[in-house]
Amino acid sequence: MTKLIKQLVASKVFHHFVVAVILLAGVVAGLETSPAIMERHGPILLGLDQIILGVFIVEALLKMAAHGRQPWRYFADGWNVFDFLIVVLCLVPAGGPFAAVLRLTRALRLLRLVSALPKLQLLVGALLKSLSAMGYVSLLLGLLFYIYAIAGIHLFGQHDPKHFGSLPAAFLSLFRLVTLDNWADLFDHQLAHVPGIKVTLYFVTFIVFGTMIILNLFIGIIMNSMAEARTEQELAESVALDCASSEGAALARLDVAARQLGSLQIVLADLRDELQSTRLLRSRNTNSPCPPKQPVRSRSSAAFPSAPAA
Repeated sequence: MTKLIKQLVASKVFHHFVVAVILLAGVVAGLETSPAIMERHGPILLGLDQIILGVFIVEALLKMAAHGRQPWRYFADGWNVFDFLIVVLCLVPAGGPFAAVLRLTRALRLLRLVSALPKLQLLVGALLKSLSAMGYVSLLLGLLFYIYAIAGIHLFGQHDPKHFGSLPAAFLSLFRLVTLDNWADLFDHQLAHVPGIKVTLYFVTFIVFGTMIILNLFIGIIMNSMAEARTEQELAESVALDCASSEGAALARLDVAARQLGSLQIVLADLRDELQSTRLLRSRNTNSPCPPKQPVRSRSSAAFPSAPAA
């Protein structure tokens, strides 16, 4: 039974069925945001929610049963833990203070596509792997923001308190600059009160350092992590393929040994039958009622014994 469940869970049909159910869950979650649709088809959508939740529960149980007498090995995979947590959150009662949590988990069920599609797993793994390196780049970007925010307050704070009157306002303006969101309006507004050389140096250097260099560092780190994750995945697949081939060769040798053992058993059985038949024939000859014939001596030899040899 465990072998059949394992084959079912690993089959492509089961995988595609789960992906289809996840997509259906996303569509249902989107339809539930419309009051008009909920008014007309609310019971149907709620019924579909229950069916989808039942499918997810059955999937988790089947994956646990695929590990046989060690169902806790299901939680050794982080993606299985993620799927299980989403199922548990969906089981939270819909009423009371948990209603908002339930509505949120209905939307989060669409994130199960990440655990269902290997390519998305590779992408998310690369992002998580790059967090350590991105932390240092974020620290460098924070220092750049802080230095330029202080400089902006001193340069533009008196005549433009809306954008550079305080540190929070300056940080927000610099974020607008680093995203290149209509930054020319800020630039033109400062030119009316500050010399052009100062404004140009301030804006151009911040855009070059913030956008052209540091943000590209983030992209480079992510791409490098993706390449490393892809290499690790290919290495794991090659190791698994080698293990499968070695297992196949071992099974082939076992089959040859089993056939040779079967032939040897046949030969031994023939020898045993032959020995038994020979033993039976000897026992019959020994227990025969007729005594063995004695050699007949001639009367002449009996009357006249032979003379001893000289």
